[in-house]
Amino acid sequence: MKRIWIFFLALFSIVNVYAQKFGYVDTDYVLNKMPEYKEAQQEIDKLSKGWQEEIKELSGKIESMYNELQAEEVLLTAEMKKDRLAEIKKREDELKAYQKKIFGFEGLFFLKKKELVKPVQDKVFDAIEKVCKDQRLAIMFDKAGDLVMIYTDPRHDYTDYVLDELGLGDPNDVIK
Repeated sequence: MKRIWIFFLALFSIVNVYAQKFGYVDTDYVLNKMPEYKEAQQEIDKLSKGWQEEIKELSGKIESMYNELQAEEVLLTAEMKKDRLAEIKKREDELKAYQKKIFGFEGLFFLKKKELVKPVQDKVFDAIEKVCKDQRLAIMFDKAGDLVMIYTDPRHDYTDYVLDELGLGDPNDVIK
């Protein structure tokens, strides 16, 4: 975190020395205005709910195995109880592996989200690049990113320019 602040302080000092133009854009706002992003999000939500239901079902089966074991425990020999516990443990391990495969780092959920959202993000970044070139901006910040902006002068907000570049701007809005 300290390195990030040092980087931005150095960046701002360079900007001040050379008087470069800068601006910011709210990519979350832009993305939420895009129909293809909303469709991607709906698809991701649908997939996620399906996978969560599968996991919930598998978890329910494991829980019922525990309940059966508790109900029959007095009738089981030590060896039978050990075998059942081993089977339950095996199912729990399989469930954890499945959860990791779906929702873990680089899991199916992550990959599908990347597949669906990246083309939309690339479209936004291309529009931002064009706006930067058209407006002769040296630096463009993302208001939606990790950089905390305590104060922003609205004249440096280029979100509407990016929306216009994507064909999503308000035709009644005059931003120039």
